[in-house]
Amino acid sequence: MPVTDLPNLAPDTLELPDRARLDPADPSHPPRILLLYGSLRPESYSRKLALEAEHLLRAMGAETRVFDPHGLPLQGSTTPDHPKVQELRALSLWSEGQVWVSPERHGSPTAVFKNQIDWLPLEDGGVRPTQGRTLAVMQVCGGSQSFNVVNALRLLGRWMRMVTIPNQSSVPRAWQEFDADGRMKPSPYYDRVVDVMEELVKFTWMVRGRSDYLTDRYSERKGAAAATALAQASGTVESAPPMPARPVATRTANGPACCR
Repeated sequence: MPVTDLPNLAPDTLELPDRARLDPADPSHPPRILLLYGSLRPESYSRKLALEAEHLLRAMGAETRVFDPHGLPLQGSTTPDHPKVQELRALSLWSEGQVWVSPERHGSPTAVFKNQIDWLPLEDGGVRPTQGRTLAVMQVCGGSQSFNVVNALRLLGRWMRMVTIPNQSSVPRAWQEFDADGRMKPSPYYDRVVDVMEELVKFTWMVRGRSDYLTDRYSERKGAAAATALAQASGTVESAPPMPARPVATRTANGPACCR
C-alpha cells in the first residue's frame, strides 16, 4: 500500500521491514544466559532448579551466570551504585537470554525475585538492560502444580520488553523432585525443564544479533524526530543530526568485569 494512502503516518520515520537486516553474521561466541532465582533459603528449590537448568544450558553449548540474590538491598532503600545492584545490572547487560525461576508465594512470585527485576530499569543511560533478550520462565511449588508464577513472570517479561519463549515449566511438590545432592530426579517434570532450556537456546540463537532491529519501533523513531525538530526550532541545536542507531551495551569477549 502506498504511503500516500496513510494520511496519519509520518513517512520520514517509517521503515518498511527489511528481510536482509534479519540475516546479519551471527556472533561466534556461545549464547550468554543469566539465571535468576527467588529464594534465600538454604534449601532453596528455585535455586536447585536454576542450577539444574544451568547444567543443561552448558551441555547445550551456552555460557551461563547465576546471580546470587543474597545481599541485594531492597529496591529504593539505597542508590543504584550499590555493588550488588551493579553486579546484577552488569550481568543483565552481558546476557543475551535469561532464565527466571521463582517459588510461588501467596499466588505470585516472591519478593526476593521481584526485587531483582525491580532493580533492572527499562533504560539506564540510553542502554536497556533487558530489551530484546530471550526469556524462559519456571516456577517451583510446595504443593500441587500451579501456573500463577509463570503467568506473572510472562507479564514481567513483556513489561521488560523481552522475547519470552512459548514453553515453560512448573514443578509441583518440588521437595520430592531433587535428590540429596540437589540434582533433579528423572521425571516428566525434568523432561519439561530440558524442553524449556532447549527451546531457550534455539530462540537465543535466532534473536541475538537481530534484537536491535527487531525492537526498533516506528513510534520511538517518530518521537525522536519530533524532539530533534523541537530542539532545532528553539535554537538548542543548529541542525537536525541523523537518527542515531539504538544504543546497545558494549560487551567484551569475557563479559563484564563482575562476570569474569
